[in-house]
Amino acid sequence: MEETNQSVVSEFIILGLCESWELQAFLLVIFSTLYLTTILGNISIMIIVTIDLHLHSPMYFLLANLSFFDFCFSSVTTPKMITDFLKENKTISFGDCMCQLFFGHFFGGGEMVLLVSMAYDRYVAICKPLHYSSIMSRHMCIGLVITSWVIGFVHSISQLLIILKLPFCGPRELDSFFCDIPLVIKLACMDTYILEILINANSGVLATICFILLLISYSHILFTVKLQSKDGASKALSTCTAHITVVVLFFGPCIFIYLWPVNITWVDKFLAVLYAVITPLLNPAIYTLRNKEIKNAVKRLWC
Repeated sequence: MEETNQSVVSEFIILGLCESWELQAFLLVIFSTLYLTTILGNISIMIIVTIDLHLHSPMYFLLANLSFFDFCFSSVTTPKMITDFLKENKTISFGDCMCQLFFGHFFGGGEMVLLVSMAYDRYVAICKPLHYSSIMSRHMCIGLVITSWVIGFVHSISQLLIILKLPFCGPRELDSFFCDIPLVIKLACMDTYILEILINANSGVLATICFILLLISYSHILFTVKLQSKDGASKALSTCTAHITVVVLFFGPCIFIYLWPVNITWVDKFLAVLYAVITPLLNPAIYTLRNKEIKNAVKRLWC
């Protein structure tokens, strides 16, 4: 038993998204463009919010931190996937695989909590406007961001410590484009059925709880505004629709991957691409393109 507890596998083979070289060349261009757009978009948001004094408010402070999460989260897996399109033999070392596991869940878990914080900010601004300044103080905003980092770290490190104790001595093929917990656990040289349920539930429950809190928050916002005025309700509905779109596209794949897996390879890969590549692009695309203050800040910065 002591010998089998030692990890023998030094690297994993990544099968990627497809085997066709023509399709891989096409995907190389597509994902490179998406990644570049994601990086530039999120960096631009952080710079604009930092420089423009008109945007020094709790909402944009949280938005800038969300951009930082997206910037980091997209950089965990996408660059490796892009470079692998150029390689015939796609491999990843055991250490790099564990790093992908840790940072993927670290930034992903932290972003889930931060999205709940942003929903809470909108709830206070719309439902309790007279108390907004006192509730969403500077200390509160910093506390919400720190909470996001702490929960993301605890969520990630608790799973990584379990994975590191597993024996890896046989199969080493990952039918995906990056290392993820459900795939890596299946390669362990032991019966991991119960462990899979527990670890997947860890991610799935976190995603589900945050998703439910977000839905409750936005539902309460819409209900409150509807009682006040019909014009305000339509405006709030437009704003909340954009936010809920991000929430559904971010949390939907997480719930299906971890809490309710479909176990269909091409579906799992599609959800993984949606979660790891497309979602980090939604922040600059949805949260800012529909925001007049961000547009005005861009104009002022350009001038």
